[in-house]
Amino acid sequence: MLESIHLWVGQTFLSSGGMRLLLLSLVLVVVLLVLQGLLSRLIRRSLLPSESRRKWLVQSRNALLLLGILGLFMIWGEELRTLALSVVAIAVALVVATKELILCLTGSLLKSAARTFDIGDRIQIKDFRGDVIDQNLLTTTLMEVGPGKLTHQRTGRTLVLPNALFVAEPVVNESFTGEFVLHVFTLPLLRTDPWQETRNKLTQAAEQQSAPYLEEAKRYMQRLSGRLGLEIPSVEPRVTLQFPDAEEVHLVVRVPVRASQKSFIEQSILNQVFVDQDSEAINVTES
Repeated sequence: MLESIHLWVGQTFLSSGGMRLLLLSLVLVVVLLVLQGLLSRLIRRSLLPSESRRKWLVQSRNALLLLGILGLFMIWGEELRTLALSVVAIAVALVVATKELILCLTGSLLKSAARTFDIGDRIQIKDFRGDVIDQNLLTTTLMEVGPGKLTHQRTGRTLVLPNALFVAEPVVNESFTGEFVLHVFTLPLLRTDPWQETRNKLTQAAEQQSAPYLEEAKRYMQRLSGRLGLEIPSVEPRVTLQFPDAEEVHLVVRVPVRASQKSFIEQSILNQVFVDQDSEAINVTES
């Protein structure tokens, strides 16, 4: 079998037809590289936001890569069909040896077909959580957010995930609604604490912090509801109660925020509430 492959390689690359195929392949690669350079320069010079420019750069690169692979298959199709008769046995061994690569390609196809997420989205899969900054046929790169599920700050580290994860693991997309999201966080208190007063202050602070963009968020959610055919919940800030046990009460705050400002708005609300409470406590002590 190895002798037949060696003979095929010699006949293909030393013949005039083989040289023509090599020349066509070289021309295809050069054209794609030039096209990629022109597209990259055009996108970088555009007036689009940085997130959109990064998204178009990644998509154009992946599209040209796929186009190059298809073009090479078309150029070498006849020779590859001839060679296929000699490599059936080798193909089985290659499938076993490249199982993970095949799973990565399958995962890439799956997430692209399902449109699970896009560049700039914040996702979580297993214990990995972060903002998607790059994706290709084999891997997806995240800018890590954490630590834990309740923190919204970037750690400065990147996570490179094999696309094989997307075949069997569920993906949580925290940016599904796009520009505006409904952010939820919990404040645990004891039943003996003045939680009714804290609840009122949380509601007031949430309304004040979201007031500058609340109407815009309402219009955005209405358009999203019409486009997706989904019933979007009210975007009005609200504080609900949970009683996990007899001695605790949890104040669950839900407030509309811009997707990029979840941590900022949450900290602004908490700072406003607790700074006011601390100031009142100091005044009572002094009096």
